[in-house]
Amino acid sequence: MNIMQLDDYKAKIEYDAELDMFRGEILGLSGGADFYGNSPEELRTEFKKSLEIYLEVCREQGIEPLRHYSGKFNLRVPSQLHEQLAIRAQAQNKSLNALIQDVLLDALGHPRLS
Repeated sequence: MNIMQLDDYKAKIEYDAELDMFRGEILGLSGGADFYGNSPEELRTEFKKSLEIYLEVCREQGIEPLRHYSGKFNLRVPSQLHEQLAIRAQAQNKSLNALIQDVLLDALGHPRLS
């Protein structure tokens, strides 16, 4: 994954063949903010400018700049996978929710909570 970080903000970086430039999209915002550059240095500079402008507009308009996440989402899986996960959770003396949290943390490379 091509992720660039500035303080606590992260941006996804992709190549835009039409413009022959790299495009960054700041992630986790309640609105949209992007930036372009031809080099890592230029991308970092434009990331900072774009973020500053976005945050200023949010302050002026009284908008919360970050998207709110409830900690809940629905996941639909095939019934056979659901069964296998439920059995694995039972075998590990965990709830299905705890097992899925562990799997998701592993996928992100984070330590498990329990």
